[in-house]
Parts: sequence; structure tokens; C-alpha cells
Amino acid sequence: MEELEEKFIRKIETISMDFMRGTMQEINWSARLIGIRGARGVGKTTLMLQYIKKNLPLDGSSLYVSLDNIWFAENKLTGLTDEFIKKGGKFLFLDEVHKYPNWSQELKNIYDDYPDLHIVFTGSSLLEILNARADLSRRAVMYTMQGLSYREYLNLTLNLNFPVVSLEEILKDHVTIAGEVNKTVKPLQHFNNYLKSGYYPFFVEEASLYHQRLEEVINLILEIELPLLRKVDIAYAARLKQLLQIIAQSAPFMPNISKLSDRIKINRNTLISYLYFLQEAHLTKNTI
Repeated sequence: MEELEEKFIRKIETISMDFMRGTMQEINWSARLIGIRGARGVGKTTLMLQYIKKNLPLDGSSLYVSLDNIWFAENKLTGLTDEFIKKGGKFLFLDEVHKYPNWSQELKNIYDDYPDLHIVFTGSSLLEILNARADLSRRAVMYTMQGLSYREYLNLTLNLNFPVVSLEEILKDHVTIAGEVNKTVKPLQHFNNYLKSGYYPFFVEEASLYHQRLEEVINLILEIELPLLRKVDIAYAARLKQLLQIIAQSAPFMPNISKLSDRIKINRNTLISYLYFLQEAHLTKNTI
């Protein structure tokens, strides 16, 4: 456990607090069991570490661990939690829970056995809660984290501080709001850059590698997460990539399921399932 604690402290020391996602204010952090879903790269890990650094003492009562750490090959999450509690632990942050076998059952047991422990966990967009073997739906408060909104992108790249504006506020006073925005920035000036390389926050690290990183995210979803979480045959990964390419070149469009099925050589019902999985993974947006 000492190894995990050391890695946690190193991460906290290096995490930047210069920019924080709007999701930080949307989450009810007082809930005992909080789940955050989202695609790799949208900032789930950063969000948790920033929350810890901003709000919690580093006195041993808080711990962040990633469940894809090799430490868990020989150790159980329940054992870690028990030791953490005995050392005075109160806030446990678990990253990448979908990489850990039987995660839902162990989380249920931990939630029931340690009523004073607060748990925050993150996982893939494909993370199942309602259909999990353990009934977490009554216990976990779930949030879905998207990539950067255009407002967040402008705040991050131009060092601005545009607040969230509700639809009701826009409908009531859109002229005044638009005027205030235009005094500070010309929104359309930056919009194309946002569309090309502004959705995932990792563009900040190295803008020239954005599309390479994006390709890595897509490959991870198609080759690891879909087989792991949706039991998609790994042999079909190439066909899923072909399907994504067809959609990217044609969208927006009304797909002809029969023609698409013939083109990528999979049966119609399987194709319909794949289209649904791609939307679940936030790789496509289906409107029907």
C-alpha cells in the first residue's frame, strides 16, 4: 500500500490547478458513492486529483489509486480498503474501475461494510451501473463527463473566465449576454480550431500530437473497452474501424443498414448493435 500512497502524493504534487472543469461544480461531492463516466482523455483523473488537492487534507485520510495498476494483480481492492480504513482513511478515489475484475461486487461490499467511507470512482463511458451484477444503481450517484465545451475551450486557451449561462438566462437576456461576450472575444475566430482539436483537454500538453492521441483513444475503445465491456469479438475491431471511417466520411447522413452490412461484411443485427455501442462510447452521435 505504501507504493500506492507514494504514487498518489507524486501525482498531487504535479497536478495543475490553473484550469478546472465545470463538472467540478456539478458533482455533489458529499454523496457517499460517486461514479464518473467518460471517454479516456476527457479529464476524469485530473478532476479527481484537483478536487483532492483543493478540498482535502493530505494527512492519510485521502487516497487515489488507479485500478489498472499492476499492484492489483496480486492484491484485492477490499484488502486495500480495509488497511486504508484502519489507518484513518475517509476518502477513497478509484480510477479505471472497469479494468478491475468484479469491481461492482467489491464496491457494493465496501459501500455496505464501511458506512463512514466516501468513494469516488471513474470508468469508461461504457461502464454499466444499472445492469451491473451488484446493485449499485441505488447506491451510486452517477455523472457523465464530456470533453471540453466551447466555453471551457475559450477559458482554457485564452485565460478567460466565462461563467456557465443557463438556457433560461439566454432566452431572457441573450442580447446583453452576447454583447458581453463580444466585448472580450470574437467567438467564431476560434471555433474552427475548437472543432479540429479542442474537445479533448490533452491538446494542451502537445498540440501537434493531438490527432495521434485521438487515434490512440479510438483504438483503445475499439480494441480493449468494447471487447472487455460489450463482449465484441476482437477480430471485428478492423470492421469497426471501417464502419467509423464510413460514418466520418458521410456524416451527417441516414445510414442504409443493409448496404452498410454488406460493405463491412457483418450481419444486420450485429451492425445495429455496433452502431449503438459506438454511440455509448461517444464515438458517434445517433439521432434515431
